[in-house]
Amino acid sequence: MSLVRGKAAGVTFGLIGFLFLVEIVSGILQGYYVPLISDLVKYLHIKDADFNWFEAAQLLLSALVVPILAKLGDMYGHKKILLISTVLTALSTWALVLADNFTTFLIAWALQGFYVVWLPLEVALIFDRGRRTGKGASQTRRAAGFLVVALEAGAIIGALLGGRVFGWTGQNVPLTLMIPAIAVTLVFFAILFGVPESTPLPGRTLDIRGFSILTIGLLLITSGLTFLRLNGPEAWWVYILIVAGIAVFIPFARFELKQRDPAIDLRVLKQPNMWPVQLTAFLIGISLLGAQAPLSAYAGTDPSNGYGLGLDSGDRSTLIGVYLISMIGGALLFPVVSKRTSPRIALIVAAFFVAAGYLLFIPFHLEVWQVFMNMFIAGIGSGALVGAMPAAAAAAAPRGQTGIAAALTNTTKTIGGSFASAIFGIVLAMGVVAAATSTASSLSGYMTVWVICGVGALLAAVLLFLVPKLAFADVADEEVIPEVTTVP
Repeated sequence: MSLVRGKAAGVTFGLIGFLFLVEIVSGILQGYYVPLISDLVKYLHIKDADFNWFEAAQLLLSALVVPILAKLGDMYGHKKILLISTVLTALSTWALVLADNFTTFLIAWALQGFYVVWLPLEVALIFDRGRRTGKGASQTRRAAGFLVVALEAGAIIGALLGGRVFGWTGQNVPLTLMIPAIAVTLVFFAILFGVPESTPLPGRTLDIRGFSILTIGLLLITSGLTFLRLNGPEAWWVYILIVAGIAVFIPFARFELKQRDPAIDLRVLKQPNMWPVQLTAFLIGISLLGAQAPLSAYAGTDPSNGYGLGLDSGDRSTLIGVYLISMIGGALLFPVVSKRTSPRIALIVAAFFVAAGYLLFIPFHLEVWQVFMNMFIAGIGSGALVGAMPAAAAAAAPRGQTGIAAALTNTTKTIGGSFASAIFGIVLAMGVVAAATSTASSLSGYMTVWVICGVGALLAAVLLFLVPKLAFADVADEEVIPEVTTVP
């Protein structure tokens, strides 16, 4: 395998192997609870709609803490922060085992969101090991592809295990929830003993005021989008939250441009090999995080309504499985296409695949094979981009900023997903109202979802054409990567 190197040479097979285990556990956390949702609702004595608060709280926390943790990784070592985030994730996952009411479960579920920083930190670790060889970019792309394979494989394992363990334990919820807690605990030791530390850049400082302003802005935007989804478009006050959050970035930008070591270096962010990648993460987040629930609902809708496939839960699980398998294929194909063409071309092709997959829903959505085909095509592009975006951002970042650059792709992706969830929820709710007299409006609601996803990915592909042709290529680190921007 081309990733196998001596320790002095950079990226090693051992490093990738241990990080592979970390991402399998990350996938388990994402897939394990899905088949248990209805049982957890009954266990906590809550309504089905209340479960949305768990997802909203976790997305909100991850959007807030990921940039800070990634910057701390750049300052003190990515392995240290990876270990800390794993401890916090393990404690919260064990807290889920003990939680027996809505409030404690909500807090524990939200704190479990610390695992979201794992992939950006892993990408930064890999890039740090590879940069000394002058091939950090290509090694990171290949390694990120393997990590996405682990992530999606873990999600499949988790989805298959969740319901089965619940049955094996006699439908005992606490015993069932111990499995992911044990997995996170074990992976801590894999990191501790198997992952080498990165080399932080000395003389760094944490821009507390900058991160505080950033946190306020993200908190207003993401909470506004969450409340929009939960309360509907008639809740006028949510728009004030969103606009206020966007407005916060004006003083944030002014403040950051004056800092010697800013929370987010806006001068780096505006470079042509960086901002299209970050914007692509936002646009792909629309379909990656926002479209899955509508697609599952469409697949389960009775065709007698004039649309839908009428699939039962088992067949819907198969659809999700096909999508995850196609994501694995895309993750493995991306470094191959990058090597034969260029990373920029591979990113563009991946975005076009996502666009094609969702836009094909417009003419082809009535047959089961058509939906499976569309999801497979979209999955190939999505799988490629999940690992490629943080890897590309890390390759475009100056030394000492790889962690925060990779993490920002996750934050923008989360915001895109929150935006999409809010808008899609409103669109489909309006379709339900219209369906009282005609099924056409309901179908038009789903088509609106597919168009937004497809056009968003298409726009991402177009924006990626603005990236320089030789961006993210393997060149000597010292020759092309600037030091941290400073202000006299």
